[in-house]
This record gives sequence, C-alpha cells and structure tokens, in this order.
Amino acid sequence: MAETAAPAGSAGQTTETTQAPEHQGGLPQLRYEYWPGQIVWLLFIFLVLYLVLAKVFLPKVGGTMEARDQRIAGDMAEARALRDQAEAETAAADAEMTEARNRAARTAAEAKARSAAEAAERQGALEAQLGEKLAAAEASIRASRDQAMAHVQAIAAETAAVIAEKLTGTAASSAELEQALAAGRA
Repeated sequence: MAETAAPAGSAGQTTETTQAPEHQGGLPQLRYEYWPGQIVWLLFIFLVLYLVLAKVFLPKVGGTMEARDQRIAGDMAEARALRDQAEAETAAADAEMTEARNRAARTAAEAKARSAAEAAERQGALEAQLGEKLAAAEASIRASRDQAMAHVQAIAAETAAVIAEKLTGTAASSAELEQALAAGRA
C-alpha cells in the first residue's frame, strides 16, 4: 500500500491510497473464465477449415482421382483394342500365308502339268520362279506378323507399366518390366 500526501500548502489535506490490483499468475488459456471464448473460436475455426476442405480441396482431389481412373480405364480399353487388333492381324496373316501356300501349290501343280511336255530346263526355271514368289510372300507375311507381334510386346510392356504403377504407386524401371515380361513368356 502506498500513500501519497497532498502538498503542504493545500486547503484541505487529502490522502490518496492506491493499491496494485491482485495479479493472478498462469496462462490465460488455462483459466476457466476464458474457456467459453476459446471454445467459440475453436468451433469457428474448425467450421471454417471444414468448409474450406469439404468445398474446395476435397472436390479437386476427388476430381483428379476420378480423371486419373478414367484415363487408366481408357488406356486399358485402348490396350485391349490394340491387342485384339494385333490378334486379328496375326490371324489374317496366317490366313494369307495358308492361301499363298495353296495358291503356290496350285500354281506349281498346274505348271508341272503344263511343263511335263516341255524340256527339263523350262521346268527348273518355273519352279525357281515360284519358289521366289513363295519366299517373298512368306517374308511379307512374316514381316506383317513380326510387326503385329512387336505391337503386342509394346502394348504388354505399357500395360504392365500402368498396372505396376497403379498397384505400387511407383513407376517400374524398364529393366524390371523387361525381366517380368521375359518371365511371363517363359
């Protein structure tokens, strides 16, 4: 308690006392009288954060995930279509090969029947010519089949990479993919 006295020449002497307010220690967060306001602010901030997350961020994340799933589904459908196309091309190449062999065999038989009366030199020249045509046709068919199979291999590698990335969340290296594809062929 501190007392202060008025100057000596004043008309009436007054004495004033000032007291320092009592100081309560501790953090305001831990004092019960502040808790209602803190709870209101906590609920307000929670509500604002919830609304921002629910209305802004989560729809964007969901949209991204949905777009990614659609892209993967589209890629898988395209890979299946390419695989089916490659299988159809392989079947067509096999049919062409069979037809070419049948045509070559018919042509050879006809040529042999016609050339039976001709000289042996003429017969040898015609058979050589037919053999070259057959080899060219088989080479063409083999090239078409190899090209189709190359597409199948590329599609299998791409599909395996997409599936591995989707399942594991990380992209597989090309060496790992080649090793897995080689193991699958064996």
